[in-house]
Amino acid sequence: MPWSDGTDSAFLSDLLAYWRDDFHWRKQEALINTLPQFMTSADARELHLVHARSAEAGALPLLLVHGWPGSFWEFRRIIPFLTDPAAHGGNPNDAFHVVIPSLPGYGWSAVPDAPGCDPAAIARAFAALMANLGYRQYGAQGGDWGSRIVAHLGVTDASHLVGVHLNFPGFIAPPPDHDGSGLNQSDLKALRSARAFAADGTGYLHLQSTRPGTPAFGLSDSPAGLAAWIVEKYREWTDCNGDLYSAIDRDDLLTIIMIYWVTNTIGPSMRLYREHGRRPWNQKVAVPAGCAVFPAETSQPVRSWVEQFLDVRQWTDMPRGGHFAALEQPALLAEDIRKFFRPLRIRRQG
Repeated sequence: MPWSDGTDSAFLSDLLAYWRDDFHWRKQEALINTLPQFMTSADARELHLVHARSAEAGALPLLLVHGWPGSFWEFRRIIPFLTDPAAHGGNPNDAFHVVIPSLPGYGWSAVPDAPGCDPAAIARAFAALMANLGYRQYGAQGGDWGSRIVAHLGVTDASHLVGVHLNFPGFIAPPPDHDGSGLNQSDLKALRSARAFAADGTGYLHLQSTRPGTPAFGLSDSPAGLAAWIVEKYREWTDCNGDLYSAIDRDDLLTIIMIYWVTNTIGPSMRLYREHGRRPWNQKVAVPAGCAVFPAETSQPVRSWVEQFLDVRQWTDMPRGGHFAALEQPALLAEDIRKFFRPLRIRRQG
């Protein structure tokens, strides 16, 4: 049955033919270069970033953090909704200056030259980045690895952070042996979804957490293998009912794959799983938190468990969308971000 054992061969053959014959990388390079991009050093790490400033004088700085297998390109459609809300049916008072770094070892950010580059270390680098940009108060948003990183910021840089918005709070989860006691029916359903995903959807996680170097050789050598490894996740983790291109533009998908290919960073990107291991979240985040829960996410969060560690001020069950929320539903995600940060802007001091 197609896709039951992984990436479907017919789908992959069609994608590879399009990539070879019809995909225009130079055109995509030109689109990438319309974004205001920079290279900088923060906490001794060389980082690539997009820094899109709003024309609104009172704009709040907002750090957007991607995950795996993503890149800064995930956010390209959401940028105008955040920097210029008035042009998209919003209020100019909800504007943001947007900062989108590539994670260390991803895309054009430098590959870490020593062990220890885990989410906490990345959070320290991103806190230094925001300080270097002159932002004394800022907000942070992320999904996948991004959600862990911004949660770490809420622990270690709380004096500068007005709040964190997560579109994947499910990383804060009960331990595998939790018996479900004390959970309501909604949370029990979420717990079952998380365990179903752990049982059948995390082969990549086990491999990348333990032996990332071995598959990196093949994925760095074969564009077909790289595409197969990445495409499976985009199809499984998006709200697409099996039709990936109904959720994500094919050129956007190939641009993300190409960013891994031309920079040869699939190996370093997987290394982050090894650095982190399988450590559960056990820290209290000290700043207000917002959670946007998308229906096609890899698994649903156990809300009562999340609320033990996050000061949840806003919880939104989104009507559609999946794991790559900014790419799939930029307008919906932007509106939830604007709504969450609206009452928190008063904390900003500069």
